[in-house]
Amino acid sequence: MKKHGKKYVEASKKIDKNKLYNLDEAISLVKETSVANFDSTVELAIKLNIDAKKSDQNLRGSFVLPNGTGKKKTILVIAKGEAAQKAKDAGADFVGDKDMIEKIQKENWFAFDVIVATPEMMPELGKIGKVLGPKGLMPNPKTGTVTNDVVKAIEDINKGMISYKNDSYGNIHTIIGKVSFDNKKLAENLEYVVTTVAKAKPTSVKGVFISGIAITSTMGPSVRLDKNSFDI
Repeated sequence: MKKHGKKYVEASKKIDKNKLYNLDEAISLVKETSVANFDSTVELAIKLNIDAKKSDQNLRGSFVLPNGTGKKKTILVIAKGEAAQKAKDAGADFVGDKDMIEKIQKENWFAFDVIVATPEMMPELGKIGKVLGPKGLMPNPKTGTVTNDVVKAIEDINKGMISYKNDSYGNIHTIIGKVSFDNKKLAENLEYVVTTVAKAKPTSVKGVFISGIAITSTMGPSVRLDKNSFDI
């Protein structure tokens, strides 16, 4: 069993594990029980009533949070010619084609958070899929990271675009901002993510789709939310 520190234990006493909190209460509690000595990330977990073994019930996509994530992401763009120049002009941190792919492969280089690639470069990137895949870095059209419009992709990422997909247990884990965000901004981000996921319900899923929602700060205790707080 995982052993928690004294700060975590004390913070946990402020939360009733048997209660489902409304939106405002939950956000206030997460901020109050943040135990890290830095600006913690506020994380969201959504439990879905899906069979993750069935491909038609799996969810994957991306969204741009209304108030951003509070974190600047380092962007690598894999593109050639005009698309590469546009990426540089749009402020991508790294731009290249085969040279960057070789750098990742030969130098184990991962000084970036996200890769955007044009469709023509995907066959080359596919050669290192076994390296990128486990790290969650492989670009995908569903998340908007495989595109000819690299400028929009860069703009969306800088605005706070985050990718999501369910794990093997049917859970989606993502971030909704920082503890330093005011309650209104966190609430707007949280509502946006939950309603976006709810609208993505696969047609093959019957009955209740979202079975649980919880938020937590980095290293802090989790707070369960009442689903009635959302228009889903």
